Amino acid sequence: MSKFLELIHKDRLVLIDFYATWCGPCKMMNPILKEVKDNVGEQATIIKIDVDKNQYLANQYKIKGVPTLLLFKKGELLWRQSGVVQKQQLIDLIQTYK
Repeated sequence: MSKFLELIHKDRLVLIDFYATWCGPCKMMNPILKEVKDNVGEQATIIKIDVDKNQYLANQYKIKGVPTLLLFKKGELLWRQSGVVQKQQLIDLIQTYK
């Protein structure tokens, strides 16, 4: 938990993908997130968190469905959305908050 808090309090944007290994839509997010990372480079850190292995964190952020994406900067939650999010929407979002 402390590593997570340290990570989201950085100056850089952090996009968190709460997912589950058994979730179909979560699997669809993998290539999208890779393309987003290739596109935005150092502007954002992208982290995947398995809700089954990290139930405490999932409960802390009230994750009810997966995938759920959260965007943080300096510890502040800037954006949150559940479901598959398209590559361009995520890139535009990161550009907006960078």
